[in-house]
Amino acid sequence: MRPSTASILVLVLLSIGLSSPVARGDDGDKGGVHARVALDGTVLAASIEQAPLRAAMRRGLAFLAAQQTTAQDGSLPAGQGEYRAPVGVTALAAIAFMAAGSTPGRGEYGEEVAAAVDYLLSRVKPEDDEHSGYIGDEADRKSGMHGHGLATLALAQAYIMSPASPRGRRTAQALLAGVHLIELTQGAEGGWMYRPVRDIQHEGSVTVCLVQGLRAARNAGILVDSKVIARAVDYVKRLQTPEGSFRYHLNDQKVSVALTAACLSTLHATGIYEGREIDDGYGYIWRELAVREVAEERGARTKRAQFPFYERFYLAQALWQHPDEDVFRQWARKEVERILVDQNENGSWSSSLFGDSYATAMNCLFLAVPDGLLPIFQR
Repeated sequence: MRPSTASILVLVLLSIGLSSPVARGDDGDKGGVHARVALDGTVLAASIEQAPLRAAMRRGLAFLAAQQTTAQDGSLPAGQGEYRAPVGVTALAAIAFMAAGSTPGRGEYGEEVAAAVDYLLSRVKPEDDEHSGYIGDEADRKSGMHGHGLATLALAQAYIMSPASPRGRRTAQALLAGVHLIELTQGAEGGWMYRPVRDIQHEGSVTVCLVQGLRAARNAGILVDSKVIARAVDYVKRLQTPEGSFRYHLNDQKVSVALTAACLSTLHATGIYEGREIDDGYGYIWRELAVREVAEERGARTKRAQFPFYERFYLAQALWQHPDEDVFRQWARKEVERILVDQNENGSWSSSLFGDSYATAMNCLFLAVPDGLLPIFQR
């Protein structure tokens, strides 16, 4: 079994010396193949030209930084997106900045990380609120418990870097309250729903976000009830269908590559790297991607990803943990071709649902895989 430090949610960043962070105005590696040092000391030579990736990531991060200044409160605006989800999007942007080597107050995007963390801290509901500990914005109509899980992940990542600072102490209190809120609202089936209440309903993608947040907090030193995580993992396993895919909830037959990848990455995060559920999950993904590729060759659109940025984010996590390194490389090469073509002149990518900041943060996280600065991308 792989070491726990290779999981998606371990919150200790590797030494910056393992890889050069992306800097403003720096296109990064000019020499082609880039080598990354893994935790076990082996060298993983990425078979993808690095200079275009680093340039794309640099431009994407610069776009996010510019967008953050327009909001003036540390959050990221939705832009042209149909839905406003500042909590979730700001958390993703903070993680993207940290994936490039910055920490609160330090590094090329240290100010942006600090501003994002301060925004998230300012949105924590106080003790006298009925949803005490919930990280939510009155102007946010979409993040819900998805956003709370992502914010918990981002805050835990930031906390581990400067726990003794004034911001670090505030972050610790927010994490304690946020974790307690997650524990209190877990449903009887082991999952969670969109709102910060204990609900008879439940949903897989929400549960994935909250399990990630809990694991992140625990790895940052925050006390988490292990029974809550165990019940959630059992819930995720019960979402799987006989064909290997994962459903959105227990009473629904709707499945997707995106949620299957998200559930696999969550099982990996909890130390499950092999077994029938893992093999069947990968098998479903391979079949669906093959069908989609054939459909694209024929010019059909029906098999394309419904939520491409979400899917890419979780596929990167799941496939990076596959024992055959070539599996990730072959998939990533095609994805890189797509996103390099789709990047806008201003460095952003576009999402009609959640806006350009969301799409850009997601793609920057995908592009951060070869650097390996975040444990989310450690094998």
